Amino acid sequence: MKFSIIIPSWNNLEFLKLCISAIRKNSSYPHQIIVHVNEGADGTAQWVKEQEIEFTFTPENAGICRAVNHASELAATDYIVYMNDDMYALPRWDEILADEISKVPGDCFMLSSTMIEPYDTGNACVIVADYGRFAENFNEKKLLEEFFSLNKKDWSGSTWPPALVHRKWWEKVGGYSEEFSPGMSSDDDFAMKMWAEGCRIFKGVSASRVYHFVSKSTGRVVRNNGRIQFLKKWGIKQSMFHRFYLHRGEPYAGALKDPPFTFPYFAESVLAHIQKQLS
Repeated sequence: MKFSIIIPSWNNLEFLKLCISAIRKNSSYPHQIIVHVNEGADGTAQWVKEQEIEFTFTPENAGICRAVNHASELAATDYIVYMNDDMYALPRWDEILADEISKVPGDCFMLSSTMIEPYDTGNACVIVADYGRFAENFNEKKLLEEFFSLNKKDWSGSTWPPALVHRKWWEKVGGYSEEFSPGMSSDDDFAMKMWAEGCRIFKGVSASRVYHFVSKSTGRVVRNNGRIQFLKKWGIKQSMFHRFYLHRGEPYAGALKDPPFTFPYFAESVLAHIQKQLS
C-alpha cells in the first residue's frame, strides 16, 4: 500500500461511494482507505463493512478534526492523505504525488492535489469547470475525457485536501487541532503547525487532480469562528499567513522563506495585534 487515505464522512453515502469508487479505479497504486463514520444514519457504517473498508466511528458528528485524528490512528503507511468524501480522484492522481515526493529533499512537506470545482468561489488555486454539482448529474465521462487538458500551473500555498504529509510529521504536530472543531480554519492551523516545525514546502501539484463537488458536508454544520481562533492562537490573521507566508495561489517557486519585515507586513501585524486584543 502506498498511502493511507483518511476520509471523514457524515451521512454522505452517495458521495462517499463515488469517492471510493474513483480511488479504486483511478489510482495507479493500491492504498489503505480509512473512513471515519460520523453518525452514519444513512447506512454508511454498514456499507463500509460490506466493502471491507477500514473505519472508525462516532455515534454523533464529531467534526472534521476529531474524525481525521481517529482515522489516522489506523494508518499503516508512511504517508497520510486527507481527502474529503465529496471528491472524485482523477487518473494518476496518486502516481503524480508519489513522483513529487521523490523530488522533495527530506520528508517535511505538504502537498495538495489540484481541485476542479463546478463554480467560481474566488479561490485562485482551483480550476473552475462544471461537470455536475451532485452525484446524480455528475458527467463522469466528459470529465475523464477533458480533465487533463484544463490549464493550470503548480501553485503555492497547499493546506487543504487532498493533502499529503509524512505520517511522522502528522504525529509530531498532533494531527488536526480539535479546538477548531467542527473544522473551520483547521487546515490553516495544521499548515501553521507544520510551518512552526520548519516545513517550507507547501506545493499544489497541478497534474494531480480531483473533482470537488464543494462543501456537501460543511454546509450543514454550525461553524466555529476559525478566523478568530487562528488569530488568538498564532497572533496573525489567516490572510497574513496566506499572503506573506504561503504566497497562496501564486505560481510555485520552490521552498518558501520567512516573511520579510516590510511595511505591509508590519502594518498587518499591528492591525492583527489590535484585533486580537479586541476579540
